[in-house]
Amino acid sequence: MAGRAPLSSLLPEVNFSDWGDVRYLHLGTEWVQGSMRLDAPYEIELEYVQRMMAWLLFVAPAEVPKRHAMQLGLGAGALTKFCRKQLRMRTTAIELNPQVLAACRGWFKLPPEDAKLRVVIADAAGEIRKDEWQGAVDALQVDLYDHEAAAPVLDSEAFYIDCRRLLTEDGCMTVNLFGRSSSYERSLAKIAAAFGPEALWAFKPTREGNTVVLAQRSPERPKRERLAERAQAIQTRWGLPAPKWLRVFKPVSS
Repeated sequence: MAGRAPLSSLLPEVNFSDWGDVRYLHLGTEWVQGSMRLDAPYEIELEYVQRMMAWLLFVAPAEVPKRHAMQLGLGAGALTKFCRKQLRMRTTAIELNPQVLAACRGWFKLPPEDAKLRVVIADAAGEIRKDEWQGAVDALQVDLYDHEAAAPVLDSEAFYIDCRRLLTEDGCMTVNLFGRSSSYERSLAKIAAAFGPEALWAFKPTREGNTVVLAQRSPERPKRERLAERAQAIQTRWGLPAPKWLRVFKPVSS
């Protein structure tokens, strides 16, 4: 089964496909830009997207609903839905393509906007420089790929400096880096230049080649026992496999 949104002359067409009980979002190619389990639309289905929630390891569970999450790139809305519906956070998504938003609402169960959910149709590079966002984001999730999914669309040191400025003092950014190892190393160096090498943590790559990097506004190195306690709480409260994360998630510089 497949569906289509209207074509735009400037942006790629948006379509979806169903395989078993999973629905996938595509931008006019076979590359998967997001997914949703049809019987669990507010859970996160893809492993790398689950790992984009690793900032939860650095926040006391009771504090989570008081925080503000922002996604750069809506995809199939998995992170936006999870932050708003499961974590009950104030949630803002920045998306360039209005047809992606239409697809999320029509095919991927994105809830309507309310006092805690806002979707801004804009170029993330310019939008995040606005005064209203500076120092206002606790969890920034960056997953910006074009229709070929070859490399991040925004991936400069200046962009990551802008991302750091969005964060609260104890805020975190998670970034999906997908591509060849040389591309990953270049991206990591730019993030380190913006945040400082001591602020970086990284997962080992998934089987599909996605590497999630976490950068902290204020670097900290919690003891392993505290991380293990948080991981168990994350799994118990929200069903994410956080105890498994700790086997493949480490500071970049030890």
